[in-house]
Amino acid sequence: MFLLPAALFLLLFSVYPLVQLLRMSVSDVTSRTLGGSWDFVGLDNLSRTLASGGSDAVWRTLVFVAVVTALGMVGGFAAAVALRGGGRWSAAILAVMVFVWALPPVVNGSVWKFLLNDEGLVNSVLRATGLVDGSLPFLYDGTWALGSVAFVNAFAVIPFNALVYRAALLGIEVDVFEAAALDGASRWQEIRHIMLPGVRPTSLVLLVLTVVYGFRSFDFIYVMTFGGPGTATNTLPFLGYLQAFARYDFGLGAATSVLAVAGVLVLAFVYARSIRREEAEG
Repeated sequence: MFLLPAALFLLLFSVYPLVQLLRMSVSDVTSRTLGGSWDFVGLDNLSRTLASGGSDAVWRTLVFVAVVTALGMVGGFAAAVALRGGGRWSAAILAVMVFVWALPPVVNGSVWKFLLNDEGLVNSVLRATGLVDGSLPFLYDGTWALGSVAFVNAFAVIPFNALVYRAALLGIEVDVFEAAALDGASRWQEIRHIMLPGVRPTSLVLLVLTVVYGFRSFDFIYVMTFGGPGTATNTLPFLGYLQAFARYDFGLGAATSVLAVAGVLVLAFVYARSIRREEAEG
């Protein structure tokens, strides 16, 4: 009885939209037929989306997710190690990190778009220090744009990962660190033999969440590049948006979105298994 409201909520706002998405992905749905009957077309939408840039979008999405995940995990752990102790500076930096994490993506993306443009702060500093003569095309070159948006997404997820990692590090017994110090362990040895093993269960959960975060990323791309230059930052979620709400081919957009949903569902299954394993071990 207590679970019934939550089950109804998920059924109405999660399961039903997914069923409609699947139904739409195998149907001919345009602005003309959206309110009427949908003709079944099978895998035609999937074939069309793969032929019209979907396969390239899959690779761009994988590269994007890899960059976000690598920077988000390494940066989060490094920040957690640096902020493991107490003190005013640690508290102040943690407050700033929470502020960055809580910023709406539209605001965060707009700030970074200003910082990375030709006359923005980043290029101005690079020119002032003599590292570059002109301006780096952070948002105007295909390779640079994808890397820049992925970096900004990673920068946004690092504070969350750092907070979770810090909580896991604080859960390690202080006696373990004291014994390691008495044995003459270096800082690197503490990280390698105490901290990394101690946060391994947390790392698995964070890894899945960070990959899912990268897969579903849309807002930073929308604000910073709108999929450009050309199609350089067209990941699967953004390509599905363009197909459905710019070209009004809802069936094609649904087929592209199904590809992204399939990847997220696999990761959700892995996440659920890891949580179940942790509960069993606990």
